[in-house]
Amino acid sequence: MRKVFLIFAITSISIIGILIYINWKFSFLLFIFFPLILMGLYDMFQSKHTIRRNFPLLGRMRYLLESLGPEMRQYFIETDTEGKPFNRLQRSIVYERSKKAINSQPFGTQLNVYDEGYEWINHSIRAISFSQIDENPRVKIGSSQCEKPYSASLFNISAMSYGALSKNAILALNAGAKQGNFFHNTGEGGLSPYHLQNGGDVVWNIGTGYFSCRTEDGKFSYEEYTKRASLDNVKMIEIKFSQGAKPGHGGILPKEKVTDEISAIRLVPKGNDIVSPPTHSAFTTPLELMDFIKTLRKGSGGKPVGMKICIGNKSEFLSICKAMVETNTYLDFITVDGGEGGTGAAPQEYSDHVGMPLRDALAFVYDALNGFGIKDQIKIIASGKVITGFDIIRNLSLGADLCNSARGMMFALGCIQALECHANTCPTGVATQDEQLMKGLVPEEKSIRVANFQHETVKSAMDLMASAGINHPDNVDRTVVSTRIDRTKIQTYYETYPEIETGCLRAEATVPKDFLYFWKKASSEKF
Repeated sequence: MRKVFLIFAITSISIIGILIYINWKFSFLLFIFFPLILMGLYDMFQSKHTIRRNFPLLGRMRYLLESLGPEMRQYFIETDTEGKPFNRLQRSIVYERSKKAINSQPFGTQLNVYDEGYEWINHSIRAISFSQIDENPRVKIGSSQCEKPYSASLFNISAMSYGALSKNAILALNAGAKQGNFFHNTGEGGLSPYHLQNGGDVVWNIGTGYFSCRTEDGKFSYEEYTKRASLDNVKMIEIKFSQGAKPGHGGILPKEKVTDEISAIRLVPKGNDIVSPPTHSAFTTPLELMDFIKTLRKGSGGKPVGMKICIGNKSEFLSICKAMVETNTYLDFITVDGGEGGTGAAPQEYSDHVGMPLRDALAFVYDALNGFGIKDQIKIIASGKVITGFDIIRNLSLGADLCNSARGMMFALGCIQALECHANTCPTGVATQDEQLMKGLVPEEKSIRVANFQHETVKSAMDLMASAGINHPDNVDRTVVSTRIDRTKIQTYYETYPEIETGCLRAEATVPKDFLYFWKKASSEKF
């Protein structure tokens, strides 16, 4: 191939030279062929890329086609049900609801109802009229130790940081939260002016980097914390242990996205990737965590304090439960993030193979809290691929009290799943700090779509509840959803995830067999 290219190059130069000698009007050919010849010669003598070295010029097509691969698959090859992580049907329902467009589908389902894993809601002969139920129910978050409980919506904006998302995206999300009366989680990237500007309710997520409340050496700063936690917009505080995209791994913000402003908001220097530590330094044991919870609650003036976690070692979560019981100190809420979650940059192995999936995690967390007899103090928030009313019902049936969505809200902003969140080249201006790209996202327009999507999704969830004969989210239990186990076997969640007795984890003698190993391993004095 290298010889073929040399013959092409020599022949081209010879022919062009002859044509120019005959008539100078052919000189434009130099501007076409000469750069191609130079590129080919460079390919021949560079040593980094074997394909280009062996196939000068022609080998570049391989990289061009590879870069166009995701778009080619998404628009021309994938069916409506094949795309990952969200297929076209899932994306379309968000787009339609955010625009309040037609919300129905013709000619039946495209799903194979006999596939293993297919799920459905068990409707009731005595269904309830939609007009007889609360279209927008509220969930009170706040234990007996909380002085300022918060009334939350059933469906809210999950943790996404300013930095990972553009300022226009944050402004649109928060304005949408204000319009629809639901909360907006800041993500671990700190509390920015764009989370506060439009007056939407904010949940301040505090991760291991303690962004917006840290000292110069990266430790937790109570002084910086109280400045922000006392703000009226900040309704709850969330301690981030881990997230579904990369549990056990610190958050990542590529240096390309670290502007002077982000550096100032996070209280960190710029010029490098911002990588959060994998663990907290403000506490090292479950008992110390209880003290930290008291500190955060005091510094916020008594607002709800919770935690966000992707379940890994079960014994570690049980250790937290034991510490709560021993000290009589309770979290007000626990956000359970499934291993399938994630919006930004994460190593592939972490996204694919670390962290318990949401359904299993929800059932475990609910059973653990119920087993220790403290579920009545703590609300559970489900987060991880929640975009439809059915997703909400499914999570409620496993023990959640309310749900958060990240990527669903991104779709409402106009995200097209270009899969460039990590590269600062998001074409829709959602996940980028490039001014030229983000200006295409107009917050005033997109905030309406965020509010529409949230409202229509909650309405859909309540409609499904009514069809099942249920008048309130609190009454959704594990008998509501069924799953196809194989071609001929069906189970409800009640059968797949049998509930344990309230209070049975208080003493070893009553601990169920499935919990016993992890219960014995769990200690309030260490994780």
